Amino acid sequence: MTIPTAPTRRVEHVMGLPISLALRGRNAEGPAADIAWRAVLYSLRAADHVFSTYRADSVVSRLNRGEIALDDAPTEVHEVLAIAERARRATDGAFSVWRDGTLDPSGVVKGWAVQRASAALRDLPDTDVCLAAGGDLVAWSAHEPWRIGIEDPRDPTGLIATVPVTDGAVASSGTAHRGTHLVDARTGAAPAGIAGVTVLAASLTDADVDATAAYALGPDALTWLRRRVGRTGLVVWADGTTATF
Repeated sequence: MTIPTAPTRRVEHVMGLPISLALRGRNAEGPAADIAWRAVLYSLRAADHVFSTYRADSVVSRLNRGEIALDDAPTEVHEVLAIAERARRATDGAFSVWRDGTLDPSGVVKGWAVQRASAALRDLPDTDVCLAAGGDLVAWSAHEPWRIGIEDPRDPTGLIATVPVTDGAVASSGTAHRGTHLVDARTGAAPAGIAGVTVLAASLTDADVDATAAYALGPDALTWLRRRVGRTGLVVWADGTTATF
């Protein structure tokens, strides 16, 4: 069959992020694609209802106000906390979803939620998929690879690299769009010497967590990433130099 030169695209705002879906192939349009897209959005909205730190009625907000105990939280909260705890141990505490007793699982939830939601798209036969959330994405293709541009963290209007993705995920971490919101949890301070980290992995859960964790490690990011099995990517230092792993 002939693959369209331009994919069909859908965009919706969920979890405070633009969620975009690009499809190429036999089911890029039509009822099957519509059903799968609705399932993706349903999954992401359900995650937002549990994990949002902005919604007063979310499970995380209720936990932080002491209205419910952690033991009473749904299974997905414990799943996300287990992922976060593994990252905390792996970084000797530089990565953490806890700050002064308050839970903020944002460093895990986006990648985890999008990876989980993408399962609804696996049933589209002979169709290439790229599901993105705020620049991070999970994609697969039975035909030509997706060409994914990596934003320059020092100049978000440009690209610093382009990578092909046939089946996997890409996540970037830095402060280009949200300022110094990322810190080394051991010190509470923004890490020095680093501008951005991009990680490619089989799962967006892993790529997203590792990009954020590596950024928190600052000068030690590259050494840490080179020990992570199944990860490749790029570190951009504050002076504009780059290193791959």
